[in-house]
Amino acid sequence: MMLRSAIVLTILIVFNKVTSFSNNSDDAEKYNVGGVLSDFESEKHFRLTISHLNFDQNYKTSRNMTYYGKTIRMDKNPIKTVFNVCDKLIDKRVYAVVVSHEQTSGDLSPAAVSYTSGFFQIPVIGISSRDAAFSDKNIHVSFLRTVPPYYHQADVWLEMLNHFGYTKVIIIHSSDTDGRAILGRFQTTSQNYYDDIDVRATVELIVEFEPKLESFMQHLDDMKTAQSRVYLLYASTEDAHVIFRDAGNYNMTESGHAWFVTEQALSANNTPDGVLGLQLEHANSDNRHIRDSVYVLASAIKEMMTNETITEPPKNCDDSGVNWESGKRLFHYLKTRNITGETGQVAFDDNGDRIYAGYDVINIRAKQKKLPVGKFYYDSGKATMRLKINDSQLIWPGKQKKKPKGIMIPTHLKVLTIEEKPFVYVRHLTDDEVQCMEDEVSCPLFNTSNGIENDFCCRGYCIDLLKALSQRINFTYNLALSPDGQFGHYILKNSSSSSLPPSPPRKEWTGLIGELVNERADMIVAPLTINPERAEYIEFSKPFKYQGITILEKKPSRSSTLVSFLQPFSNTLWILVMVSVHVVALVLYLLDRFSPFGRFKLSHADSHEEKPLNLSSAVWFAWGVLLNSGIGEGTPRSFSARVLGMVWAGFAMIIVASYTANLAAFLVLERPKTKLSGINDARLRNTMENLTCATVKGSSVDMYFRRQVELSNMYRTMEANNYDTAEQAIEDVKKGKLMAFIWDSSRLEYEASKDCELVTAGELFGRSGYGIGLQKGSPWTDAVTLAILEFHESGFMEALDKAWIFHGNAQQCEQFEKTPNTLGLKNMAGVFILVAAGVAIGVGLIIIEVIYKRHQVKKQKRLDIARHAAGKWRGTIEKRKTIRASLAMQRQYNVGLNSHTGTISYAVDKRRYHRLGGHRGPENAWTGDTDALRSRRCLEDTAKLKHSPKIHAPLPLLNKNRQPINLLPPRYSPGYTSDVSHLVV
Repeated sequence: MMLRSAIVLTILIVFNKVTSFSNNSDDAEKYNVGGVLSDFESEKHFRLTISHLNFDQNYKTSRNMTYYGKTIRMDKNPIKTVFNVCDKLIDKRVYAVVVSHEQTSGDLSPAAVSYTSGFFQIPVIGISSRDAAFSDKNIHVSFLRTVPPYYHQADVWLEMLNHFGYTKVIIIHSSDTDGRAILGRFQTTSQNYYDDIDVRATVELIVEFEPKLESFMQHLDDMKTAQSRVYLLYASTEDAHVIFRDAGNYNMTESGHAWFVTEQALSANNTPDGVLGLQLEHANSDNRHIRDSVYVLASAIKEMMTNETITEPPKNCDDSGVNWESGKRLFHYLKTRNITGETGQVAFDDNGDRIYAGYDVINIRAKQKKLPVGKFYYDSGKATMRLKINDSQLIWPGKQKKKPKGIMIPTHLKVLTIEEKPFVYVRHLTDDEVQCMEDEVSCPLFNTSNGIENDFCCRGYCIDLLKALSQRINFTYNLALSPDGQFGHYILKNSSSSSLPPSPPRKEWTGLIGELVNERADMIVAPLTINPERAEYIEFSKPFKYQGITILEKKPSRSSTLVSFLQPFSNTLWILVMVSVHVVALVLYLLDRFSPFGRFKLSHADSHEEKPLNLSSAVWFAWGVLLNSGIGEGTPRSFSARVLGMVWAGFAMIIVASYTANLAAFLVLERPKTKLSGINDARLRNTMENLTCATVKGSSVDMYFRRQVELSNMYRTMEANNYDTAEQAIEDVKKGKLMAFIWDSSRLEYEASKDCELVTAGELFGRSGYGIGLQKGSPWTDAVTLAILEFHESGFMEALDKAWIFHGNAQQCEQFEKTPNTLGLKNMAGVFILVAAGVAIGVGLIIIEVIYKRHQVKKQKRLDIARHAAGKWRGTIEKRKTIRASLAMQRQYNVGLNSHTGTISYAVDKRRYHRLGGHRGPENAWTGDTDALRSRRCLEDTAKLKHSPKIHAPLPLLNKNRQPINLLPPRYSPGYTSDVSHLVV
């Protein structure tokens, strides 16, 4: 050894002389590397490493490139260390500083070196400091280390838990920076680590204690009530001694328990047998870390010189405004190093912490013997870390060779459910009721806002399943309803700490899932859909019912039951038929009117010539042929019109036959179809369509639409319409407020079977199943799964389907769909209304006709009366003219006989025929009034006067002696004959 040391010193002397000669050259490239080391051996090895580096051309860009080592001794006083760094290192223009620490001095002196060098952006490479505080780049801006921090042991813990299959743990840590850091590292890494693994390690209980504790009994009481029996311990050696002592008094270090501890706790002198701990490889090999740190620095400088120019570092600590930009760039190059050194694969993360560090898995045996049973090492082939443990060599607490289960299985579970027909029916207990009915289970609702408990009773598909499970796998339970009435959805929340790098947002769950994730419940028995988001945080049994997603809508009603008989033809066709009737009638009228061969005599006896077809008869003929009502009079007579009539009859036959066939199809066999064809319907995908669709907020269906990129446009439209519960959405579908409700097929098929007016549209999509929800790592998972599989095989699940989901209504609706309709008043009401309208129109028309006829008769009577009065007036005038003419002739005749005006004949006439000059006019004023009639009338009047003394004749008819005067006219009167010869005197 002495000879070897002498040779090394000789080489160093020769090398220093050579380098001093080279320094005289102007083009020499000098790079000073500082070292703050704990002892003389470390300083000597540092200088020796620098000397070897100068002979290694792989880390030099030119022959003139030379490294120099500048070292100082680590002082226990941090203030003195700061002055030494300024006076002996920074004054020498060092490009980086390698720092270690003494075991007794702690990390105060390395922190002082980091503060001072970081102020001038000079990189610092630690080889022994492992506190979490050095990971904070806000304080230690240019610090990186070739040893991993203590909290990186959480990565190895996760590998070990995965290896042994433990899914539920209790973490015990000190309430200092490193203790909180290891907890955060475990929780953050576990979320990413188990992305593709069905079972994830979850933390059931976190126990945080103050350092330098005297008793751990109080915390052990809480740990004994937990299910997990796997403990992860981070504590100092002194605190671990107290914890192991008290845990032994509680028998928590015996069989059935498993302990995983970090390096410091492994050093306690009372560590129980069977404890598994970690030991960092090369943890105390400062020389190896010195060499790796120097070569990492040389690699970074070489690459930096290749890419850019390095300026000289600060000269002294007096200039507080110095900011070495090349130092920042050099620190960046240092973090990107990945080389194979003497301590293994050397690489760094963004915080400058060592990654790819190897660990030995230590198993504590009797008398504190530490036996390595595995390694956590770097696999160069896969470029990742791997864990290898020899299980056959392990001894567990209680000196057991068999791995403990790591969990205490409870037999009384807290079960949660939610109201979702037909799986769970909920009924509120009335004031008169004390307990639920025989087929019901008490399921109180705990109001989280005011702490009030409301009494409810539950029954249904899932309640029967829960009863069967409890009997089959032997557990008791308390059932309760979801506190917020929801299945649960996640909310993204940021969780960042100043001492840790920023982590991605974490998911916080609400509803049933939140109760299970936060371990406030043991099991969920409800129609809980299995999906990836939920399976990431809770356990699922095998599905007890397979289902998918479908669309519920209300069956489209016919346009109008009153006009059902019009459905066989479209509106356009009906209009064309109506137009055709009147066009054909008009053409028939024109053909029959203007045809030269259309008018002929019916017989030789009848000389009346047949009239042409008028327009009214033509319209009647066209309607009669179309409606097959029979044609009476008013048929076309011309040959051309009759040809058109035959064509029209053929048209009417085809129209009537087509109408009859389609009427049977529409009113007897036709069923209303769904409006939508399924999830791929263009009206659902097109956000511009006026079609409202929705689902339930935060449900599995809502999560499904979030995952599907092709449904993103549709989801954005749905999101504004989503409901809080399925019941509200189904009621709105029935009322027509919501056109499409997207939900689980089991529930919607139940609603459609209960109400035949509802129908599910399209094929199922997003197929999944309903499962029993349990906590991560629950010991009941396998038992529940096996029981459900047995229920499927035995037909129990099918019996539940028939009893609760279908109720026999599905068959009724299906039969109703397949059998033809029976025409009733609802279908044919329009026809009866049409007939009633025809009757009403006919009655209205006859009333109008009667009124019109009466008006015409009155008008005719008035005309006849006026005509008769005019005739009478004309007759009277003519008769008066005749009388006057006769009298004039008589007077002329009398004048001729006697020139005197007062002749005897005139006097006689005046005496005997006094009425001739009266006011009543001549006796022959009425037509046909002959002499005999006048004589008979006068006799009758005389007889009446005799027998009726009370009736007095007018004065002119009586003489003074009241004797009747002879009213009979003379046989020969001058008014009626021209023979007046007997009157001549």
